[in-house]
Amino acid sequence: MRLVLQLVARLLLIVALCLGAATVWATFDAYRSVDRATAASAQRVAQALQALYWRELLLRSSRAREHLLPVPEWRTLETMKLISPGVCVEFQPAAAFEKPLCGQSEGLGKTPPRWFAAIVPSFLGSHAEVVRPVSPRAAAAGAVVATPHAAAAIALAWDYVLNVIDVALLMAAAIALLASLAIAHALAPARAIVTALQRMARGQYRTRLPRFRSMELAMIGSAVGELGGRLEEATEQRAALTRRLIEIRDDERRALARELHDEFGQNLSAILAFANTIETASTKRHKDDGIAQDARMISQATHHLMASLRDALNRLRNPLPEELGLEASLVNLVDSWRSHSAARPAIQLDLRGDLTDISGPAATTAYRVAQECLTNALRHSAAREISLRVERRAGEDDALLIRVEDDGGGDAERVAQSAGFGLTGIRERVTAAGGSLSILPANRGLSIAATIPLAA
Repeated sequence: MRLVLQLVARLLLIVALCLGAATVWATFDAYRSVDRATAASAQRVAQALQALYWRELLLRSSRAREHLLPVPEWRTLETMKLISPGVCVEFQPAAAFEKPLCGQSEGLGKTPPRWFAAIVPSFLGSHAEVVRPVSPRAAAAGAVVATPHAAAAIALAWDYVLNVIDVALLMAAAIALLASLAIAHALAPARAIVTALQRMARGQYRTRLPRFRSMELAMIGSAVGELGGRLEEATEQRAALTRRLIEIRDDERRALARELHDEFGQNLSAILAFANTIETASTKRHKDDGIAQDARMISQATHHLMASLRDALNRLRNPLPEELGLEASLVNLVDSWRSHSAARPAIQLDLRGDLTDISGPAATTAYRVAQECLTNALRHSAAREISLRVERRAGEDDALLIRVEDDGGGDAERVAQSAGFGLTGIRERVTAAGGSLSILPANRGLSIAATIPLAA
């Protein structure tokens, strides 16, 4: 899952939790606001009745306070204005047939659902009545009792919760949208970092990253740049070491070729001369003692050893590209394989592009890759047809492509994981030249492709 989506999902979860907490708080506050409205209504009505009480006290001539009660005119429109909606107020001691004076409760707020009307009182409890004396200095003046209407209180709480939720939802949506845009903008440089790492994985270690405003991303970009520089230095050192090892190995091959030529070649020539002498002498004596036949067998075995020695010397000595050029050396390589035996598979050579100016390590590497791939295809497969294609790709990607395909079967994955000396040598040479090697399945066989850059 993408990091932006993860952060947005977490943000939405936090917003949902905050919205739930706001809903719970709004429900509690709305439900308890009825208690506050009840207490305020009782206080306002008590103050109004207190004013009526003292005015009646001043107007009466009698001072019998036990009969001094507020006049019935307190149930007026002015008193109704002092009572909050959903609250009922009554005077105690109440007169006969006196009903509570209630504020508006019909159509007050939206009708709450049943689950809300059942859950809220269960968790928050019921509303208590509020008693306020008319006059603290005259206990006989009576008291005002305010009682909230239960259904009206639930309706008011539900209406308040809906209003709060509407506002909270709008704020949550706005916060989620703006925060998502901010997160996406803040993480946008991560794509540039990933692209740089992908280029580094392809071998482009010197990758410049833009300047990031965020300190953390700037530190990551700096670390990626340092890593690229170190990888490039390590790659250059490894390539230089590989080239040096290849040079040492070529020197050892040339030295071994000289030793084989000087020692084995001369001894085989001497053996062949002795065998010919023995065969000639035995023929002159006209004796059928089998000596001449043995001498001929020795001569044949010597010729076979000398042919094998020549093949080994051709593989060990200096590569032909240094003498004939890449194109002529490849033609000579294919012709030499074709001339060994008519039973050999057909070898098709396809040269494309201008190969005349290719020399030095690139030509040597290309020749060795083609030579080793042909050798493996001829010796380790039952191929009937082998194709050697050498193509020069001009332009910005000035490179040499060598591809060898055969129809002898074979498991590409097993061959790619092989640690044989021949394939290991190919990899080392191509890596030292800054190229790449791939082993893939082909039509009824294997395809080995090497790319050698010429710009280097």
